[in-house]
Amino acid sequence: MPSQRQEDARRRIELSEQAVRAEAEAAQKLIDDFVAEANRRGIRPEPLRATLMSGPVVKTDKQGWYLRKNRSIAIGTDGGYYVLTVPGGTTARFTGVRLTASPPPLVVGRGGRDGETGDLTEFLGWRLDAGNA
Repeated sequence: MPSQRQEDARRRIELSEQAVRAEAEAAQKLIDDFVAEANRRGIRPEPLRATLMSGPVVKTDKQGWYLRKNRSIAIGTDGGYYVLTVPGGTTARFTGVRLTASPPPLVVGRGGRDGETGDLTEFLGWRLDAGNA
């Protein structure tokens, strides 16, 4: 039989996971609205490129819109939220990488130190305002 401490720890994990899922669902709604609006405005997606942790920039299998000036986060045409700093070996420099969507947050860059942090709605709005620039 689990101890009270074990039960409390399990419950805290459950609550944390529920909060992450709820945030991702809310953020996904914003992203879906963004993709629809970008398409309505004729804002063209572009081939996304990722930066390997070792430094080189490589092609990916996705198209979309970059959200950050440093091109480290993007929204794919499929509605996926992509973090574009990825692991990869020497062959990735030639073959590119396959991106996997991450659960989207409501705050972009949370915990980061590069100064480009803010609400997802702001980043999506800035990208829409930029148009095809």
